[in-house]
Amino acid sequence: MRVLVVEDEKRLAENVATAIREGAGFAVDVAEDGEAGLQLAGYGHYDLIVLDLMLPKIDGPSLLKKVRTRGNKTPVLVLTARQGKESIIEMLNLGADDYLPKPFDLGELLARVKALVRRGKGVAAPVLRMQDLELNTLEQTVKRGGGLLELSPAEYRILEYLFHKPRVVVSKQELLEHLYDYAWERHSNVIEAHVSNLRRKLDDGEGRSYIETLRGRGYRLQAEAEGK
Repeated sequence: MRVLVVEDEKRLAENVATAIREGAGFAVDVAEDGEAGLQLAGYGHYDLIVLDLMLPKIDGPSLLKKVRTRGNKTPVLVLTARQGKESIIEMLNLGADDYLPKPFDLGELLARVKALVRRGKGVAAPVLRMQDLELNTLEQTVKRGGGLLELSPAEYRILEYLFHKPRVVVSKQELLEHLYDYAWERHSNVIEAHVSNLRRKLDDGEGRSYIETLRGRGYRLQAEAEGK
């Protein structure tokens, strides 16, 4: 998953970004003003936007209004130092999905971030299941038939993304856009290598494939594992 943090307080932005990267395993981009945030949000690659209200160039409410007017449905978590119900009501009416008053606990922030990403994918429970696979988004663990699988962070992120789109073909480009931030050098062969390793680790020893490769189109997590 990929998150955009729009926050002009540099230290806070770094703390928030680090908490999300390390606590959720998500890719994170940071914008230090509303203008940059609006530009990045326009690319539409994000699974969540964390938005401060008091921003230079374009303030939070204006940015949110522009994002929603353009038809962008990405979940938005507002960070606000403003007091009073009027401010919160305004942001919710503009299209915010949740808010967190400053100062806040990073643990609570992380919990809200994970919940909003799940909700944005149409999933309420933190534990996802398909066939005999179980993916725990809170613990970032994967089990097959009750046994724990040792996945690399990249392999876990790919599998989690596919879990959120069962039976849907996901292209390499979509995986690159949602799993890597701009600080990473992104190449499609990186995805191919990780998927190959992931498929090998998911193998149940009976020759069944959980991830289907569709040549020239991408990958699909199958509802029923197919034999080779």
